[in-house]
Amino acid sequence: MSDLSQFKAFAIGLPILDYLMPVLFIGHGSPMNGIEDNEFSEKWSSMARDIPQPSAVLVISAHWFTKGTHITAMEFPQTIHDFGGFPQELFDVKYPAPGSPDLAYETKKLITSTEVGLDHDWGLDHGAWTVVKHMYPESNVPVLQLSIDYTKDGRYHYDLAKELYQLRKRGVLIMGSGNMVHNLRIMNWEMINGGGYDWALEINDRFKGLILNNEHQPLVNYQSLGKEAILAIPTPEHYLPLLYTLGLKNDTESVSLFNDKAIGGSLTMTSVRVG
Repeated sequence: MSDLSQFKAFAIGLPILDYLMPVLFIGHGSPMNGIEDNEFSEKWSSMARDIPQPSAVLVISAHWFTKGTHITAMEFPQTIHDFGGFPQELFDVKYPAPGSPDLAYETKKLITSTEVGLDHDWGLDHGAWTVVKHMYPESNVPVLQLSIDYTKDGRYHYDLAKELYQLRKRGVLIMGSGNMVHNLRIMNWEMINGGGYDWALEINDRFKGLILNNEHQPLVNYQSLGKEAILAIPTPEHYLPLLYTLGLKNDTESVSLFNDKAIGGSLTMTSVRVG
């Protein structure tokens, strides 16, 4: 092997493909999207048909916010219902996708900037299963989650994503799951079917422009984007998954948007495809 990157590529027990697997950022919104056939979930389903069948899915979800970085490493992750106040039908959902302890271990070895814990207690939270359930309803694709270290800043997460790049060559679909604009404290339920406050639309447009122009540094340092960004990101867990998606993009790849809609005044479902 001529260099460390080639060694890392060789270490993963999945064949090297002649293409790069796309990367997604999904605005996942309400857990109810997991059981509803609506404009958002229908796009998730069609996206799965548009991209190659993955060897596995690795989700960076807003809802696994931990001290340190961890990856699920069990054979069969549980379906986590990490919400309240919804119909029993939602709590009854089980998404029985397998995990992949081998892929978890190989991913741990790829990441050299920090120690990655192999987790056997978490599972698939609603940032993962509500989306993947529509994409792969037969639950025949292994699904893993990588946690978000709440002690680290945007630069850390953006750089950490780059260490996952080799997985794309092995057919792993890496997906950030959150929302670019996510301020539930000031939602307007009269706008729940569509509509955003002026500030939410303004900052979402600014995010989109930076993404499409491949200007990632202002997005990494999102606190410097003004009061609209602070309103959009009162806490970082729903925004940071976007930085994983952007960190995995190379300089020549195309980027496109989908599900680009504001709802509830202060939440956007805007999603990103790289590649």
